[in-house]
Amino acid sequence: MLHFLIGLVIILPMLAGVVVFFLPFRSRKHMEIFLMSMVILTSILVWYLILRESVESFVVVYFTGNLQIKLEMDGLSKVFAGLVSVLWPFSTLYSFEYMEHEKHEKVFFLFYTVTYGVTLGIALAGNLLTMYFFYELLTLSTVPLVIHTLSREAILAARKYLYYSLGGAAFGFIALIFSIVYGDGQSFAYGGILDMALVGDRAQLLQLVYVLAFFGFGVKAAVCPFNSWLPDAGVAPTPVTALLHAVAVVKAGAFAIIRLTYYVYGADFFRGTPAQYIVMAAAIFTILYGSVRALKQTHFKRRLAYSTIANMSYILFGATLMSPLGLAGALCHLIYHAMIKIVAVFCAGAVITQTGKTYIYELDGLGRRMPVVFGAFAVAGLALLGMPGTAGFVSKWELIRAAFDSGTPLAVAGVIALLISALLTSIYMLSIPVRSFFPAKDLEGSLFGGEKEVDTAVISEAVACDDTADSDGKETDTVAVSGVTDPGWHMLVPLLVFSALIVVCGVHSGPIVELLEQIAAGEM
Repeated sequence: MLHFLIGLVIILPMLAGVVVFFLPFRSRKHMEIFLMSMVILTSILVWYLILRESVESFVVVYFTGNLQIKLEMDGLSKVFAGLVSVLWPFSTLYSFEYMEHEKHEKVFFLFYTVTYGVTLGIALAGNLLTMYFFYELLTLSTVPLVIHTLSREAILAARKYLYYSLGGAAFGFIALIFSIVYGDGQSFAYGGILDMALVGDRAQLLQLVYVLAFFGFGVKAAVCPFNSWLPDAGVAPTPVTALLHAVAVVKAGAFAIIRLTYYVYGADFFRGTPAQYIVMAAAIFTILYGSVRALKQTHFKRRLAYSTIANMSYILFGATLMSPLGLAGALCHLIYHAMIKIVAVFCAGAVITQTGKTYIYELDGLGRRMPVVFGAFAVAGLALLGMPGTAGFVSKWELIRAAFDSGTPLAVAGVIALLISALLTSIYMLSIPVRSFFPAKDLEGSLFGGEKEVDTAVISEAVACDDTADSDGKETDTVAVSGVTDPGWHMLVPLLVFSALIVVCGVHSGPIVELLEQIAAGEM
């Protein structure tokens, strides 16, 4: 019975999305109730399977030999499926309020809910062929979401995302073929599935194939130089941006690389080889590149996109350490970054919904009118830079600990990159809540207040000029936000829940870290 449930959790949200599109609901409220019920039911079933000690594998389609579409739940599956099943209901709740301001709601919810099932398919894939199948479906189900607004920018962004993803998947397909030829492709196995008798003297060829597949699957993980699609995709509605940044797409790319490294080839096959150094160097470079580019961005969502680019390579850096501790650190950051980034992206979406403002220089003073939103963003910013007492500190500590345990010069260089990135993160993340609560005009007033007599008319004029234009000469309308408030409860509940989780996981992370270390050691 349980092996049928593992298929049901994938099919159920897909069917729900189709029903939402074709069924004429009496009201929008009825549609929301139906959709939320199906998403929550799916998440409950996922957690029922996670909490079981063992679940039989389920062969969906058998082709020939060792070619089959197979669903299975191991320790790594539980991490990714559990993460997705927690995030998705809150993302759906958030989207109800956000999509009130958008068109083509039914089309949106069709693909948004179908993507839930597809992402669970990636998490529960029992072999590389199955994961590859759902990985391609993820591209096809998310392209309509990126293109949703049908603007010129959205069309161009969706086209780039499609080309990049299909091109990357082609390199992943090469790894699939080699894993079938030189190993047992029927199931994932911790330590790898390669038959070394078949590999023989072709080890270097397989390592080259792995490097190509790393960058292929790394397209979705936004690794350099294949990451420009992610900032461009920010033109999509914010629930889609959250899906791209935190819930499904980039995390699916990182998950696929972890599967390929530890459960297909095996970390021992690469440790100390040029293949390891190439992929680790790419991750380190991407960390620095994403952090520097985020610092330079004035567009709210593009800044968060480059931040995601950097933080996804935190995960890849941990994975490329080719050790159990490195894998545990990678999984830890995969989970905690998802919670942190979904808060940050949701905050950006709330600002856009309530004010229509999309640039950092337009946020001055908004914190006092939207205290919950910018307060939550401050929590996310502190966590992202690695402030002790937050989840971000825990995951970065685990990565640094694993890097020093590795002891290689390149791993130590990775630690330096993490510290530089943390410094840059503190600037580009915390500058947002600071200027939202303490605009420049208030700071200037405090400089003169009570110190000396000055021409207040001159100061007022100077402050007005500074407050209505940024360094690029773009004007902001302070009058237009006079009636701005925090959004409704659909948006606020996810912000408050995940902000609380960021703190709880920061001060009580022991059980989670121990569980991840067991999984990373192949004990689950």
